[in-house]
Amino acid sequence: MNLFTTTILIILLITLALIIVSFWLPQMTPDYEKLSPYECGFDPLGSARLPFSLRFFLVAILFILFDLEIALLIPLPWGDQLPSPLTTVTWASTIIVLLTLGLVYEWVQGGLEWAE
Repeated sequence: MNLFTTTILIILLITLALIIVSFWLPQMTPDYEKLSPYECGFDPLGSARLPFSLRFFLVAILFILFDLEIALLIPLPWGDQLPSPLTTVTWASTIIVLLTLGLVYEWVQGGLEWAE
């Protein structure tokens, strides 16, 4: 047997062992709580026409906004190596200042208060 055949045989044995263990190891004792659908804390069996708080959307939009900020600032170390690093720092600072002002405005307006 050459090295290739031995490697394939070992890979197949490990794969087969993992498949057997994955079927053998888990406990198959479902109960009512495990079988019920989970819908973010809402009753999944209630009415689908209940009013939905817009604050959930506000939190989601704020998360996307600050996630986008991180994505825009990730290339900053490579931008500092450009011929004019001052321009890169200026644009990055502008992004951070604008987003910080938006967050402060939202905070002052009470948009981040969950309970009224």
